[in-house]
Amino acid sequence: MTTLKSRLFKGYFYLLLLLSAFVFNACTQSQSKNTGNSKYMKDHSKTKVFGEMVAELTSPPLVPPPVGNRPAMKLYMEMEIIEEEMEMSNGVSYVYWTFGGTVPGSFIRARVGDEVEFTIKNHPNNKLPHNIDLHAVTGQGGGAEASFVAPGHEKTFSFKLINPGLFVYHCATAPVGMHIANGMYGLILVEPEGGLPPVDKEFYVMQGDFYTEGKFGDPGLQPFDMQKAYDERPDYVVFNGSVNALSGENALQAKAGETIRIFFGNGGPNLASSFHVIGEIFDKVYVDGGDQINYNVGTTLIPAGGAAILEFKAEVPSNLVLVDHSIFRAFNKGALGIISVTGEENKKIFAGEIMEGIYMPEGGTIQKMPKDGNAVKQPVSLTKSELIESGKKIYMQACFACHQANGEGVANAFPPLAKADFLNADENRAIDVLLHGLSGEITVNGKKYNSIMPSQQLSDSEVAAVLTYVYNSWGNKGSEITPEMVSKRRK
Repeated sequence: MTTLKSRLFKGYFYLLLLLSAFVFNACTQSQSKNTGNSKYMKDHSKTKVFGEMVAELTSPPLVPPPVGNRPAMKLYMEMEIIEEEMEMSNGVSYVYWTFGGTVPGSFIRARVGDEVEFTIKNHPNNKLPHNIDLHAVTGQGGGAEASFVAPGHEKTFSFKLINPGLFVYHCATAPVGMHIANGMYGLILVEPEGGLPPVDKEFYVMQGDFYTEGKFGDPGLQPFDMQKAYDERPDYVVFNGSVNALSGENALQAKAGETIRIFFGNGGPNLASSFHVIGEIFDKVYVDGGDQINYNVGTTLIPAGGAAILEFKAEVPSNLVLVDHSIFRAFNKGALGIISVTGEENKKIFAGEIMEGIYMPEGGTIQKMPKDGNAVKQPVSLTKSELIESGKKIYMQACFACHQANGEGVANAFPPLAKADFLNADENRAIDVLLHGLSGEITVNGKKYNSIMPSQQLSDSEVAAVLTYVYNSWGNKGSEITPEMVSKRRK
């Protein structure tokens, strides 16, 4: 009997162990499936290479062709460091330090297991030594020590890519922050075995913060300001190196129905990015450029020195606006770009405006003043100086957010009112814009703008006042707009 009990106990004990092992294995497999860890546990330092090729590097916003299902290979790469003056914004230039002559630097695309022989050249006209730290590289300084190179010299070093993902690279020569702040950063994509799933369009976008002696928009060549960099007070926060890099003629192009992948990096050197595309939702976000995927994301956080892969389908035609949703950076410091999506409308997804009505919060039966109360005073005629004073108050309440307190507008988004040829050419047109709104492309002071100005719910006197203020500010022609002029246009 004792032996039977002992056997039953042992059998029960082993059954518990078996069940525990089964549950543990199931949980482990589930976790591996959910996180994708299984394919990253492989030791790619031992992956064999088959053949060799010269890697194609591309300037932003372009990316090289996908790796696909090719085996690991030996890749040869070359990159030249160039210090040169380029445009930061309209009328503003800056001496950028660049990898490959662009900010961000050339896009590098490889696959896990590749062996890379990398040659970096420092142009003889440059003034400073530089190097490259690739976050994708396992080794001393990410290659920084091996790549330190003086002007007129070149260095070659090698490494093996053993972790898949999207990684930042940057200069790591002292002072490191200054080299990065001057534009020395880019992205390297290490695709997993088998490559990434195919999409219709791929774009390369990086954010960076720049520190200039002059304020945003101050014309001329702007030197770097180290104190502002210390204090983390950038004058410009931009995509792909300049205010205009991804808008106007440089807007990215896609068609409705296409799937889009953005390789997004943040060069910093200081600020994190709250990246958002106005008018779309990210179907997938590869968090930190790694294997964890978040679905259905509106805004994603990318730290300085970090990256993310973002995928979505452009469902309907529109101008999708790329922004840092730390929103003053977008509309006041330059972190703004456009993906122009053309094609057939889909009104099941977006029908646009379907009606316009009058909003009466008090209800439709009490919109008239009581007859037995105080009589409503007729508007008093104001002098020109009184119109200007009144108009300034209205402007600061309703207009300055888009057109700025000094009338300079926002580059590539809202046109300037200061010395504005569009405004000064036609007073009646200016009145019509306030009364009825304006949409479509216009040209102001030689620059094209394509945004929407909604109609303003202002009285004739208020329209007259704010326009008189604008016409008598910032170098405009000094016109006086009267309520009678507005009333005539309204009719």
